[in-house]
Amino acid sequence: MMNQRGAKKRAQFVPWRSAGNRTEVGGSADEIVRSTGWVFNNETGSELTLEEFVATGDKEVKRYMHQFGFEAERLAPLTLLEIGSGIGRMTASFTEQCAHVIAADVDAAFLERCRETVGKHGRADRLTTTHVQDGSTLGLGDDSVDVAFSYITLQHCQRNDALGLTREAIRVTRSGGTVILNYRSWVISDFLLIPAGILVRLLWRMPAIGKRISSARWATRFGWQANRLRPDEVLQDIIDHSQKSLTDITVYHSPFQVRHVSHSNVQVKVLRRVNRSHWWLAATVRGS
Repeated sequence: MMNQRGAKKRAQFVPWRSAGNRTEVGGSADEIVRSTGWVFNNETGSELTLEEFVATGDKEVKRYMHQFGFEAERLAPLTLLEIGSGIGRMTASFTEQCAHVIAADVDAAFLERCRETVGKHGRADRLTTTHVQDGSTLGLGDDSVDVAFSYITLQHCQRNDALGLTREAIRVTRSGGTVILNYRSWVISDFLLIPAGILVRLLWRMPAIGKRISSARWATRFGWQANRLRPDEVLQDIIDHSQKSLTDITVYHSPFQVRHVSHSNVQVKVLRRVNRSHWWLAATVRGS
């Protein structure tokens, strides 16, 4: 297990800490969204409000959960874990649809704002939070949730942390429950993006300019993309290291980027409106 000091050394956490620090200095929720919204879904602008920000999350929650077979009646009695909740853009919608939602994030300041967001636009009585202090371990017991969900989060972790969080998602999901996890894999543009990201993360470590550019959107777009994982890599790690197994495994990919999977008993399907660099893993968890 990596300790909190180890997590702080992760360069890809720099923009998160920068944005998290800004959420701690005060200001209205609308002001916070205008200054940090780009960290979570690229929504930004001088007139952006928390309500509008949350509305983008509500649309995505309803669309993705419908595509993965979770209509409102199926979600209603369930406990859902959201890995990478941020300031609650999607969390508020989840609390409206699920019996209980656990929001997890590496930044405690984001979790404070997440509770505020849900208090205004969701069901705060259905929300609890958990701080992922080391970047890879969930502070939850085995078999704690019915659904583990993560969107545009695991790509920002170091490779081993992303794989560790995948195993953790499976560990905390009850037998018969579902994991729905989003990853980023290789595309042609990565031949430029990966070196640029390495350079930006090195610059973040330089006291003279690191703090200044860590809050710049252009720099963060390069620097926070810390890994690329193919479906076979994730599935093999689960087989090798998870105490539980997966069934009904489906890998979803963009219509514009085919993902090949060599593991047997895995369905590969196209999912509309998915970024060509992204893919999803959806599967049922079985006990050890």
